Amino acid sequence: MKKLGGLGNIPYLCTMIDELLTSGLVLTGREWFLLIIGMVVYAVLFVVTVQNSRRKVLALQERLEKIRTMQQRQEAQSQQNIRRNEAKIHELEGLLRKLGDENSLLRLELEEKKATLSYNNKVARLENEKRRQAETVIFSSEVYHRLQDCLNSGRSLSHQEWADLTEVVNSIYTGFTEQLYSLYRMTEQEYHVSLLIKVRVQPKDIALLTAHSKESVASTRSRLYSKVFGRKGSSKDWDDFVLSL
Repeated sequence: MKKLGGLGNIPYLCTMIDELLTSGLVLTGREWFLLIIGMVVYAVLFVVTVQNSRRKVLALQERLEKIRTMQQRQEAQSQQNIRRNEAKIHELEGLLRKLGDENSLLRLELEEKKATLSYNNKVARLENEKRRQAETVIFSSEVYHRLQDCLNSGRSLSHQEWADLTEVVNSIYTGFTEQLYSLYRMTEQEYHVSLLIKVRVQPKDIALLTAHSKESVASTRSRLYSKVFGRKGSSKDWDDFVLSL
């Protein structure tokens, strides 16, 4: 009997059985039993492989959708978007002046749009100001000073110091940790690398603070980008993404 092929060769196996049936070759009961068992195993493996592939595709699509949502939120906070909103507010004010006291329902709708745009701009300006002050707050924090002491003494961060750094970062960059874990359930090492990227620690210092080699840190960063985005990327690609959150 010919050796069976790999996954996806079910049509080939069916053809082989048809050939066996028409060739007049006599198989023993044991040979038929093994052949049928092999077909069943191949069929099950094929179905499992297809389902796993679909799950991976769906998971990737979900991650990319979350990233798009994050990027849209960042766009909403951009100066360019604030200016666009201001232009729309100005336009709405002109329409309201022309409308006067007529058509009270339309006037209420326009007032609501104007109020929404004004509120969005206020939130965006507050968030932008918060981000502008972020690095000053982080660099002057007690945990950042301890981080520098660790670098000077050549030791890695303690469990408590990691917890303190996480707290400081999330207090400034709201939901930073949650956003990362929503994209990929990373290991403690992967999260620590990303956390240090966020506070602008250099790769060689990340290696020291996490007790890993520079090569390991570089590999972690590029691997995270590939895991999250579903395509190859460099260490810098992951750094840029983390800094954008």
